[in-house]
Amino acid sequence: MKSHLMALLVGGALVAAGSAALAHHSFAMFDAEHPMDISGTVKEFRFVSPHTILVVTVKGQDGATKDWILEGGAPGMLVREGINSKALKPGDEIMVKINPLHSGDPGGSFAPALVKFKDGTSVANPR
Repeated sequence: MKSHLMALLVGGALVAAGSAALAHHSFAMFDAEHPMDISGTVKEFRFVSPHTILVVTVKGQDGATKDWILEGGAPGMLVREGINSKALKPGDEIMVKINPLHSGDPGGSFAPALVKFKDGTSVANPR
């Protein structure tokens, strides 16, 4: 009876661990070999797990605007690098170096150290 219970517990732990590993994704969809700079206005900053989301409205050369959806690290990682949930507010004008989506759609990933306000000051405030 003890061996059956132990086998059941070990099996359950393996299934749970495997499910958690499959639920997380990589940053392979982003092109780290061809970073680009974008400038625009913060529309939304979601400080949520597992990845933060920054939506930036960017004006193109033709004058049309598009919302770029940028994915960042987990909130804890951003806090360690000096960005908290109140660091970016709708209406803030920013410049950010991103790794764009391979698909060419308006989006990408961002790193806290590469987000700056329009005047060039860093959004991150390291402790």
